Amino acid sequence: MNDQLLLRYSRQILLPQIDIWGQEKLIQARVLIVGAGGLGCPAAMYLAAAGVGHITIADEDKVELSNLQRQIAHHTGDIGRNKAESARETLLALNPQVQIEALAERLEGERLRTEVAKAGLVLDCSDNFATRFEVNRACFASETPLVSGAAIRFEGQVAVFDPRRPDSPCYQCLYPDQGELEERCTETGVVAPITGIVGGIQALEAMKVLLDIGQPLTGKLLILDGLNMKWHSVRLPRNPSCSLCG
Repeated sequence: MNDQLLLRYSRQILLPQIDIWGQEKLIQARVLIVGAGGLGCPAAMYLAAAGVGHITIADEDKVELSNLQRQIAHHTGDIGRNKAESARETLLALNPQVQIEALAERLEGERLRTEVAKAGLVLDCSDNFATRFEVNRACFASETPLVSGAAIRFEGQVAVFDPRRPDSPCYQCLYPDQGELEERCTETGVVAPITGIVGGIQALEAMKVLLDIGQPLTGKLLILDGLNMKWHSVRLPRNPSCSLCG
């Protein structure tokens, strides 16, 4: 690292759990973020600011006026633009030292499997069960750690699924009945800061997994009741009857 990078990341380097070796590891890391919406925006911004060297962000949608209440990587002038491209511009303005790849498409099938296999870690910041299950399958197949987040109304949840660990559940252990609980903020609403809190936790968990520090939320489900400001941590064991990882 040169002097500019040492100064940029100095507050992180001061942490004994990270130090220079950890910052170098972040700079070499490659992360895939699926979704550039309410969760993907803050997660991507924090990871870019923290110095994760290569971030691929995928989203086929265009920015709409109703997105701006919570999708903080997009601005009023971005309405009509692809979300991945809009987010890329924001991330590069935040930290031009990182590489940002924007995929203006819905990742699925072999294309999704290829991008997941290229990444050292995946953040699922999507808003529908079909994508979440497909991302989970791709991560399981390539043994790529997955940080999953969700936010609705005043509620949020985060979990880490690490197929490299024999004791780790997968997303399908949490929701074995695919798609039956589908809810979207377009129908039920979501308060803006909840997405920021969940996305920020996803970024933190991603850094912990990449650096192999602390205790990631593997085998746990962190639940936030934002209206009453209560946190719950629920044990999430691997399901022996899971059709994917059981």
